[in-house]
Amino acid sequence: MRILHTADWHLGRTLEGRSRLEEQERFIDELIGIVREEEIDLVLLAGDVYDTVNPPSAAEKLFFDALSRLSENGRRHIAVIAGNHDNPERLAAAAPLAASHSIALVGMPISELLEFGIPRTGERVRLMALPYPSESRLKTVLSEEADEALLQAAYADRVKALVARQCAGFRQDSVNLLMSHLFVFGGDTSDSERPIHQLGTAYAVDTDALCAGAQYVALGHLHRPQRLTAADPIRYSGSPLAYSFSEAGQAKTVTVAELAPGKEAVIREIPLSSGRPLVRWRAAGGLAEVHRWLEEDRDPQAWIDLELQLDDAMSMEQIQSLRRAREGIVHIRPVYSREASELRAETGEKLPIDELFRRFYARQTRGAEPEPELVQLFLELLQEEDDEETERETAAGKEEANA
Repeated sequence: MRILHTADWHLGRTLEGRSRLEEQERFIDELIGIVREEEIDLVLLAGDVYDTVNPPSAAEKLFFDALSRLSENGRRHIAVIAGNHDNPERLAAAAPLAASHSIALVGMPISELLEFGIPRTGERVRLMALPYPSESRLKTVLSEEADEALLQAAYADRVKALVARQCAGFRQDSVNLLMSHLFVFGGDTSDSERPIHQLGTAYAVDTDALCAGAQYVALGHLHRPQRLTAADPIRYSGSPLAYSFSEAGQAKTVTVAELAPGKEAVIREIPLSSGRPLVRWRAAGGLAEVHRWLEEDRDPQAWIDLELQLDDAMSMEQIQSLRRAREGIVHIRPVYSREASELRAETGEKLPIDELFRRFYARQTRGAEPEPELVQLFLELLQEEDDEETERETAAGKEEANA
C-alpha cells in the first residue's frame, strides 16, 4: 500500500498582509494530481491545517473541498490531526459526517488506534493519531487511567508512555503507523513556525519517545522537509509553501511511503511547484542595481525581501515606484553607509541630541530641515524610553533587595 504524508498547510496564512490563498489552491490541485498518479491509499495530514484557531471562511471552504476531492467519495482514506495552530474542537466538529467518506478528523489526543482497510491491496492499517499534545490535552487522555505518577512525570516521559501504551496494539499482520504534531529534538526549525518548544522546557521530546515499532512516523510542525536519526523512520514532511524568508531557497515536498506488513518503508520525496518562491535581493549597488534587476525581469513570480545599500534616505516616491514596478516586493530595507553615531565621531563635537538629530535629518534628506514638531516628538520618545529604563532599573533593585 502507499501513503502520502503532508502537513502544515496553514490555510488562510498571509505574507505581510498579502494573500497566499491562490497559491494554496494551486497546491491542492497539485496534491490531487500526485495522489491520483501515485495511487495513494491513505493520506496523512499531520496538523496545522489552518494558520489560526479562527480561520477565514475561504480557508475552511478550501480545506473541505480538498478533503472531498482527495477522498473521492470514500474510495481513499484520509486521516487529519490538529496542530498547535488549529482549534481541536472546530477541526473535529465535522468528524461524524467525514467518517462516512473515509475521513478521520482527530482534534484531541485519543486512547485508541485508528484502523483502516485498504481495498486496493487488502491490507489493514493501524494508526496512532496523536494531535498536538499540549499539557492540558495530554493530561485529559492520560487521566483515563488515573495513574497519578504518570500524570506528574515530565512531559516527554508522558508522551513516551502514551505512545508505548497505544503502539502496543500494533500487529504483525497490519501496516503500523504513528502520526503526531510536535517538536522533536534534532529537528531543523525556521522562523515561520509558531514556537511550541524552548530548549530545556516541556514541549519537546527525544526521538526515542516516538520509537515504538511504527513502520513510519509522520510528523508535523517543522516546515523544512527532513528525516530524523532514529531507530524508526521519523520524518517531517514540511510545509507545502514557504511561509517566511528564512525558508528562501528550500525545496518543498510531500512524502510518499510504500508499506507492507512487517516490511521496511520505502520512502520517496515528491517535489512541489505550486508556491511562489521567496527570495532575498541584496543590492550593494543601490537603486540603480534594483532597477536593472527589474528590467531584466529577475525572479518574476517571487515574493521579494529587498535590502539595498544607500548613501541617502529614500523618498516616499522612490519606495512607491519600486512597489508599483513589482507587486511581489514585500520588504524594502535601506542600509545606510553612515549613521548618526558616525556623524558625531566625524565632527568631534559633543553636540546636544536635538542638534545631532537635525544634522542627521539634513544629511539624509539632502539639506531639508526637520519641522520643530518632529524634533519635539523625537525628544519625547527618547524621554519615554529613558523613563521606562529607569523604572525597570528601580524594580530590579527592589527585587534584589527583597531577595
